[in-house]
Amino acid sequence: MATNIVDDYGWTDPTATLAAGYITPAVLEILNKLGARRVVDIGSGNGSLCGALAGAGLNPYGIEYDAAGVQIARRAHPALRFYERGIQDDSSDIVAAEGMVDAAVSTEVVEHLFSPHLLPLFVRKLVRPGGHLVITTPYHGYVKNLALSLANKWDHHHTPLWHGGHIKFWSRDTLTKLLTDGGLTVTGFQGVGRLPWLWKSMVLIARVD
Repeated sequence: MATNIVDDYGWTDPTATLAAGYITPAVLEILNKLGARRVVDIGSGNGSLCGALAGAGLNPYGIEYDAAGVQIARRAHPALRFYERGIQDDSSDIVAAEGMVDAAVSTEVVEHLFSPHLLPLFVRKLVRPGGHLVITTPYHGYVKNLALSLANKWDHHHTPLWHGGHIKFWSRDTLTKLLTDGGLTVTGFQGVGRLPWLWKSMVLIARVD
């Protein structure tokens, strides 16, 4: 199947994004509650989240399509493994090398994907039965959408001028349907960043059956 892909997201250094300040602590807390030790970061970017996971005592590796991001991640975290691959690609060699993991994380990635339905299918190839996916994306709901309208912020929020930027805008319901249609079972939801119902991002937890 043909897939439109942005090859260069724009990674230039290993610094964590601003969103990591409110997303990474939530992801770590969830992984600890799930008892996950071996973790794959799908869309690992510049490797900063993998570095944080390793620093918390977990055993992560990363998968990233952007070649520049992979090179930055490898230089910044030479003890970790990073694979240059996309969700549209074969992952059998990765599974052979790494084995099945306890959990996958994918933070602020699904909103950039032209073919997001491939993500849960990719997850199921990497995560053991009974394992989990922890996924985050910018939150959209009635109250936040209304606030954006009243503040006339839609051009800023949905800007088409960001190369490699957001092309899908998810609600809790639509992201749940994406994961459910892909064979996962959603087991948890929470918002992160800002006040309730104006959250910057949302986190869904889904089980691999």
